[in-house]
Amino acid sequence: MAMLRIASYNINGIKARLPRLLEWLEETRPHVACLQEIKTQDEGFPASEFERLGYGAIWHGQKGFNGVAILARDAQPVEVVRGLEGEPEDEHSRYIEADVHGLRVACIYLPNGNPQPGPKFDYKLRWMERLRKRAAQILAEEVPAVLAGDYNVIPRDNDVYSVRAMANDALMQPESRAAYRSILADGWTDAIGTLCPGGGVWTYWDYQAGAWQRDHGFRIDHLLLSPSAADRLSAIGVDKDHRGREKASDHAPTWVELRGQG
Repeated sequence: MAMLRIASYNINGIKARLPRLLEWLEETRPHVACLQEIKTQDEGFPASEFERLGYGAIWHGQKGFNGVAILARDAQPVEVVRGLEGEPEDEHSRYIEADVHGLRVACIYLPNGNPQPGPKFDYKLRWMERLRKRAAQILAEEVPAVLAGDYNVIPRDNDVYSVRAMANDALMQPESRAAYRSILADGWTDAIGTLCPGGGVWTYWDYQAGAWQRDHGFRIDHLLLSPSAADRLSAIGVDKDHRGREKASDHAPTWVELRGQG
């Protein structure tokens, strides 16, 4: 396989957006698609629709909100971990990890954290620390790995249309950014941040206040690469036109391409 495309897509309700999701899969054919906010219980997940397009799937659902899934083209993802350790009472479906196409892939839906300060922000920071611990375990295995998902963190000032507009949001607080940077400092590469150091790449546009029409977006969907995966990084992209379609998610699919091994 010459290239592997791994995509992250917060679909914002898999039932409401299923036509858009199937359309995107047919048009772009990523090898791996990590979905967030599927917002369905496990038994409601439309696996047969993806099988029809040649995609195997694993998923970790929840009624009405959250929920993550990993789809693989012409393959069945082999589940490694479901949920993060460290907070047994946490029932949110926000993390699933699998081996697929020679990679370790984690699909992540990080807590939003608003309003801040408060218990939701505290939960976000605890969750990020739990993610960092799991990410360190993956690094220790020395496998090529991708941590893909909606991190609900705007890492840098040039990742947002207006610093002032988002200054009080949990996505941009110093603590959120520091927690994100600490994961990178452990050895992970922010693929889009690395290939687009000047910023200006948005992955999310709110439904409110004409944000899409005015291009008032920001970057919160990230793909972090382990050292051996980062060595294979070839390209990144955002399928921005899919955000502009009828009844679209408020996120755009975001992806990396890795060179095949050997």
